[in-house]
Amino acid sequence: MAGALSPATALRLKPALRFFTHIKLLTPKLHNSSIPLFRRRNFCSVVTAAISSGEAVEKHKFDDIEKKVREFRRRLRVADIKGGTEEGLDRVGETLVVRGWVRTVRAQSSVTFIDINDGSCLSNMQCVMGSDADGYDQVENGSISTGASVWIEGTVVSSQGSKQKIELKVQKLVVVGKSDPSFPIQKKRVSREFLRTKAHLRPRTNTFGAVSRVRNALAYATHKFFQENGFVWISSPIITASDCEGAGEQFCVTTLIPNSNEGGDSPVSAIPTNESGSVDWSQDFFGKRAYLTVSGQLNGETYATALSDIYTFGPTFRAENSNTSRHLAEFWMIEPELAFADLDDDMACATAYLQYVVQYVLENCKEDMDFFNTWIEKGIINRLTDVVEKNFVQLTYTDAVELLLKAKKKFDFPVKWGCDLQSEHERYITEEAFGGCPVIIRDYPKDIKAFYMRQNDDGRTVAAMDMLVPRVGELIGGSQREERLEYLEERLDNMNLNKESFWWYLDLRRYGSVPHAGFGLGFERLVQFATGIDNIRDAIPFPRTPGSAEF
Repeated sequence: MAGALSPATALRLKPALRFFTHIKLLTPKLHNSSIPLFRRRNFCSVVTAAISSGEAVEKHKFDDIEKKVREFRRRLRVADIKGGTEEGLDRVGETLVVRGWVRTVRAQSSVTFIDINDGSCLSNMQCVMGSDADGYDQVENGSISTGASVWIEGTVVSSQGSKQKIELKVQKLVVVGKSDPSFPIQKKRVSREFLRTKAHLRPRTNTFGAVSRVRNALAYATHKFFQENGFVWISSPIITASDCEGAGEQFCVTTLIPNSNEGGDSPVSAIPTNESGSVDWSQDFFGKRAYLTVSGQLNGETYATALSDIYTFGPTFRAENSNTSRHLAEFWMIEPELAFADLDDDMACATAYLQYVVQYVLENCKEDMDFFNTWIEKGIINRLTDVVEKNFVQLTYTDAVELLLKAKKKFDFPVKWGCDLQSEHERYITEEAFGGCPVIIRDYPKDIKAFYMRQNDDGRTVAAMDMLVPRVGELIGGSQREERLEYLEERLDNMNLNKESFWWYLDLRRYGSVPHAGFGLGFERLVQFATGIDNIRDAIPFPRTPGSAEF
């Protein structure tokens, strides 16, 4: 078995909750003015009626123990102080508090410079501390070191240095948490391979802090795009009995193997078998084989045939024993489904989505993108700008193969009609043949594509598309789904897939079937594309790969 999960032990929660009592509701501004704004119902009158009728508990009984929860306020961050066109100069003279982690400490004869970062932006806040400041003794006794967490109050002043426009003149410093001298991330540069062994600390570096903020921006922009265009977000299940791709590279979920809480060894003989000697899955938790999902698409289709346009955004898993820089065992997928849509609609949606999220990052993560442009991939901003501004190229798989056969370049993998295009082929097409333009290849041979893709009239190809982008190759894969019951059943038979496992999926074709289409996007590949990070293990907080499940 590729993997095993057991029921989680029940958690006992301590009765200590943090309540946010003051929440401001923001109504998003929709690009399409024809879409009416959703109006929330007001339930205040119901509560008022309950109190006046005596249904609520008498308040005076608790007067002696009642304590109000204080108003939640957004904490002042370094990004708030140094952001904007003035870069903090508009705050000169203000006294404020910053909290964060020490990056560097430089002690001179009469003054000490402490750079702190709170993760809100790439920039550090330079704090200038004289010997008369409250807490200076903590500098003298060595408590202020790289990695320590601090609370600093001071006055914003214009900086005499050239690297920043403002700095904080410290009035008071408090060490919140000391850092042991063994702290592994010092000012000197370390390799990303090393940082993968310190995944719990690597967010404190410039590179991984920036990757995390861009990843966050891409996730926010993803929800924003689909919500503004009328899509409904659906939570697809993580445990499934279906294999969406038909590849068989799934993690098995089972309770047939005793878990660690039960103690003792786990002999193979303890696994129940049937008369033929095979595992008796009927005795397992779900009464059948169950897996971690490789895709939320099939479940998404069920809701698209009721709500019209939906999208899923969640974790997926693949037990592919690959240690390349392009593969993860656990990754996130974005999978929209459009009802009453064909392949052309699908390609239009994928193009609009990619341009939207890329533009959002360029506009809202400028400091981080400048960092990537300088230290990770020179020219990345121009490359992403091309995606936003240039028209996408569209060609058929057949035309793409002919283009590759005529290319004056030797490929590691030979090209012929019917082969699955490799990364080297895809990157040649988008980077060299079309000069950096994103390219959509459509109408692939049906023998190399999944069972659910709609068969074209030629009988040889399916209505599938892959979007290729520079430096990554395939970023998005999608198709028009096969909405015709007889064609879908024949396809399942030809691929030796058990139709009984897909009974509910076939039902969608029996009861009001409609043309529909969708696509899938590996979120970590999108993060790679937007940041220039060359290894996908650095595009996710805690990578899961063969032989590695730390943290």
